[in-house]
Amino acid sequence: MKNKAPFNFGGIAKQFSDYKRAKAVILPVPFDKTSTWLQGTNKGPRAIIDASRNMELYDVETGSEVYKQGIFTEKEIRAVNSAEMLDKVYKKAEKFLGDEKFVVSLGGEHSISLGVIKAYSEFFNNLSILHLDAHADSRDFYDGSKYNHSCVMARAKEFVRNVISVGVRSMDSSEIANVDKNKIFFAYQIYNSRNWFKKSISKLSKNVYITLDLDVFDTDIMPSVGTPEPGGLGWYQVLEFLKSVFKKRNVVGFDAVELCPSKNKAPDFLAAKLIYILLGYKFS
Repeated sequence: MKNKAPFNFGGIAKQFSDYKRAKAVILPVPFDKTSTWLQGTNKGPRAIIDASRNMELYDVETGSEVYKQGIFTEKEIRAVNSAEMLDKVYKKAEKFLGDEKFVVSLGGEHSISLGVIKAYSEFFNNLSILHLDAHADSRDFYDGSKYNHSCVMARAKEFVRNVISVGVRSMDSSEIANVDKNKIFFAYQIYNSRNWFKKSISKLSKNVYITLDLDVFDTDIMPSVGTPEPGGLGWYQVLEFLKSVFKKRNVVGFDAVELCPSKNKAPDFLAAKLIYILLGYKFS
């Protein structure tokens, strides 16, 4: 049976998806021009939105219905190259921040985060980036571009100096010079404990932007990513950690990137549910 819910995040009714009343904005960016292995992250935003239309909108953990705070879904941003994409994303994010919206960007490949981060860096003082990812993404230049998805955190540090990375389990030797070992929490060090929560959060400043590559999760629950890596983090581990971040810091926005949809719809739903839960942590 065809889902008759509106094609917006959560499939929510018009009175809760109106821009003027919405506290949160979903910004889909189906860009996939620099992926270095599996292609298809351009289909990620639409897959997430489609899956979200099948969610129960009452959250059992927070006891909230965060969609009633208003969630507006923007039209997709499309571009032929990285420069055009980053400019369009930056301008959209700048507008939303000016209108006091909480922006959630959907990738697409990880490079889409850079345009949003640039806007946030100009809008918020004392900003840190919390980077959840299987990869360090700190190459200066890769595959002919400094805006490759493998370079996104190297570029992000040009706008925001304080970057804390969590869940990393793959990197190139050329990235070592670009990574502060005191601000990176490798998956092999943290997978079986919670002791690192306090230490990592203590390194974040007051305002925090979260960039979340879905390959931070273990491939058992998140196989549908552009560059899968074994040994990732678990669902409740990530949620428990992020709940602590939302409690102890002012999370000002976040993105979820690198979903590469397949016939298996469970990963699409995981991404949608994750986004909705995080909005609950922010607004409930």
